[in-house]
Amino acid sequence: MLDKLEMFIAVAKEGHFGRAAATLGITQPTLSTGIKQLEDRLGVQLIFRGSRYGGLTPEGQTALVWARKIVGDTRQLRDEMRFKRHGLSGQLRIAVIPTALTWAAQLSSVFSRKHPKVGMTIVSRTSAEILAMLDNLEVDAGISYLDNEPTGRVSTEPLYEERYMLVCSAASSFAGRRSVGWEELEGQKLCLLTPDMQNRRIINRNLELAGVTPDARIESNSTVVLVVNVENGGWLTVLPEDMARFLTTGKALATIPLSGGESAHSVGLIAPYRDPHTPVLDALLREARRQSSFG
Repeated sequence: MLDKLEMFIAVAKEGHFGRAAATLGITQPTLSTGIKQLEDRLGVQLIFRGSRYGGLTPEGQTALVWARKIVGDTRQLRDEMRFKRHGLSGQLRIAVIPTALTWAAQLSSVFSRKHPKVGMTIVSRTSAEILAMLDNLEVDAGISYLDNEPTGRVSTEPLYEERYMLVCSAASSFAGRRSVGWEELEGQKLCLLTPDMQNRRIINRNLELAGVTPDARIESNSTVVLVVNVENGGWLTVLPEDMARFLTTGKALATIPLSGGESAHSVGLIAPYRDPHTPVLDALLREARRQSSFG
């Protein structure tokens, strides 16, 4: 039964039988048979389908909520039993917004030293993708914004407040300034994160509040790409303070605080709301609380 529920969750996530089968490492006929057996077991049709996937039926929408809960609870039971027998062990999967990767590295480094039997997989994703991955049980936790856009019902541990820095060449006319106003970026060569990133939406709002039309001629979902363009092409970018300092260390680049605009936004660890959490996830949340700059 559990494997059929996992198949159902994968199909709902992918919206495509072939892609869902690929993510599970099974054939499409095996997946289709599994879904049919689940429907027979529950006595309802879960998925509209003709020649292709047609979405979830109303019963399927309800079943998806239960499927996620049952699979999540089963995994939690396994983790609890593993903890009873082996202590903290297993694998943590964490999805992180690109601008918080330095904090993710710091958190994982300290956590791994304290709990060497716990492996960690860290991937970079947008804030929207992180919430979807939590819902679909693809990751155990995320690091994302807490107060800018809705996060739903999750457990949170604030880590830091995001403050923004202009990154420019050491030869730029902005270099050496104590601060730069957002309004001064009008007409400048900007390279910024892609619009699907929540950080970019925050930057856009700050620019618009300053009367500046957001116009980035180079966009990337990689902060490294942005900084390389600043270093080699005379571009300007805007990054959170911690990421800006990390990526510019040892380079002929300058970082200057941006003044005005919106107040800083809180970034922190988020996890599916459960009471109690698994022992491993509970330990991660406690470690985030210890490392928080708010403490």
